[in-house]
Amino acid sequence: MFWIAGEKQQALSAHDIIAYMEFLRNEKQRGVLMRFFKTGPGQYGEGDEFLGLKVPQTREVVKAAAKDLPLEEVPEMLMSKWHEVRLCGLLILVAKFEKLATKRLANNSEAARQRDEILTLYLQYAERANNWDLVDLSTHKILGNWLLLPTFLGGGELGMHEDYKVQVMDELAASPCLWKQRMSMVCTWKTIQQGDSWWCLRYAEKHLHHPHDLMQKAVGWMLREMGKRVSVDLLREFLRLHAHEMPRTTLRYAIEQLDDEERRHWMTQK
Repeated sequence: MFWIAGEKQQALSAHDIIAYMEFLRNEKQRGVLMRFFKTGPGQYGEGDEFLGLKVPQTREVVKAAAKDLPLEEVPEMLMSKWHEVRLCGLLILVAKFEKLATKRLANNSEAARQRDEILTLYLQYAERANNWDLVDLSTHKILGNWLLLPTFLGGGELGMHEDYKVQVMDELAASPCLWKQRMSMVCTWKTIQQGDSWWCLRYAEKHLHHPHDLMQKAVGWMLREMGKRVSVDLLREFLRLHAHEMPRTTLRYAIEQLDDEERRHWMTQK
């Protein structure tokens, strides 16, 4: 690795990480990634720049850097033109947040303050998570996790502050930024995993008629996960109310885990 414990002479910086990731640049893989993530004119990832690093390479950097990199260094990474550097910054935030979100630390005041600081930074730079992978690899582990944990945000004392959390989520959902909208939907993956369907259902309804296929897929994906992990009957009730008006992409994703006969039934409701 580009820094070795016991040998580094100064604190680790974002500059160190970015320089190392630039050193790993792979031109062949770079072209593949730029096509895959739709970076051409008029596409959703237009103008995004890639170094050509694979996700496991980025995760290795995160593993080495997350503990020692000061939180105040992360914004420099999130502002980078390089997709992989922004991903690395987001995953460092994930690693820092998850370390503070264990059951033992859930109600610890200092851990909560640090979680709130990470969450606030994440939301401040939310538009820099400007492709679906950057959202999907980070939002449920930070924002989704935060929805389940006590916080100081929204009130003077440590508590759940549900009204404030709804306000934060509603602002993301109503944003003109596609990536913030996707955050409001995909972050419910974490609450679904804990058996809570409320957030998923709320934002599935808000985004039900979204015109972009990336949001249609996200809504259907979360509804499918809710049916699988919480209650298939809740999914069926949602379909009874909305199948006739759902975009076909959303509907196909939502019913993917149902049997063939039931899938055919719901598709005929269109």
